[in-house]
Amino acid sequence: MKAYERLLNYVVIYTTSDESIDATPSTNRQFDLAKVLVEEMKSLGINDASVDEHCYVTGHIPATEGMENVPAIGFIAHLDTAPDCSGENVKPVLHENYNGEDLELGNGRVLTNKLFPHLKSLKGRTLITTDGTTLLGADDKAGVAEIMTLAEEVITKEIPHGKICIAFTPDEEIGHGAELLDLQKFGADFAYTVDGGSENEIEYENFNAAAASFVIKGVSVHPGDAKDRMVNAALVACEIASMLPAAETPAHTEEREGFYHLTDIKGDVENAEIDYIIRDHDKNLFDAKLKTLRLIEKTLNEKYGEATVTLTIKEQYRNMIEKIRPHMHIVETAKKCIHEQGLEPLEVPVRGGTDGACLSYRGLPCPNLGTAGYAFHGPFEHITAEGMDKVVEILTAIVKEYSKQ
Repeated sequence: MKAYERLLNYVVIYTTSDESIDATPSTNRQFDLAKVLVEEMKSLGINDASVDEHCYVTGHIPATEGMENVPAIGFIAHLDTAPDCSGENVKPVLHENYNGEDLELGNGRVLTNKLFPHLKSLKGRTLITTDGTTLLGADDKAGVAEIMTLAEEVITKEIPHGKICIAFTPDEEIGHGAELLDLQKFGADFAYTVDGGSENEIEYENFNAAAASFVIKGVSVHPGDAKDRMVNAALVACEIASMLPAAETPAHTEEREGFYHLTDIKGDVENAEIDYIIRDHDKNLFDAKLKTLRLIEKTLNEKYGEATVTLTIKEQYRNMIEKIRPHMHIVETAKKCIHEQGLEPLEVPVRGGTDGACLSYRGLPCPNLGTAGYAFHGPFEHITAEGMDKVVEILTAIVKEYSKQ
């Protein structure tokens, strides 16, 4: 079965995660796809395929005879789709021999070259889109489909290989995809997540990340008698925003440049709260941003009185490059295999986080590879059948390359 055919089967299964639920998985509907994958893996001969109580699917293809000492390679993708856009009742649409021009999707939405200049490069391919009413779910069901197709290729074509470890995780889109993966059971020496963009991508740098919340307690008195007494909590929240660099926001930064992103502000005279996410690729610059926030808290408490402002910082993840550097053979092998498929490797710093960051810091070095998909998390999401085939070729080449060792 082709990878895109699997994708068409998977995207119609509703698996959106829910960040408001403090459980893993956050939605039981993710088990619907997990169970399908377990049965499909078993039908391919992956006899130990299983799904645990937290919706982690795992399975292994044992090393072929004489390859037992080859490094065990892991391949990982996630089951859930992003809650940013509806993932229910997905209706994928195939456009064979796509002409590279603007394309009406439906629901008043048009896939345009103005928004997505790469569309011209997809001319002549079989383009897969939404019908304009939902996201597609190629993030990351394309990765799931490509790994499953890799497994079928390796088994049916009897390609020599070391141990291959497969995992499909829940809740990646809400930041919890790798937390409960049993690494001992998984058994890989290193791994690749298949969760990126174009088929030639390899990502091994990501943001350092934290969430910050300022809670402000004001002093509310009658405005007619407020002089030197009132502390307007809502105005203090605005003051906090004004104390941060105006140019260091997501709308003004790119590539490895970090930012302070105001995600929520609410309040009145008596109580207010202002929330940020903080991002930077550079560890020192990231730490400096956190120091700036603490200085703001200190300055405002000195100005308005102790305990007027309370800052809470929660670190979320760190840049995986620190853990990948000692194992750069993983990156170099992927680059070699991408090049062998006639593509120029595209090294992209992730302006976000990946399961690979969490896994790398848990002791499993894990860069990220492309899926051939674009415009994730919304109704303009699209991918090509040919791009997915190329990803499968790259994954297969990686398996073959390590089997030579």
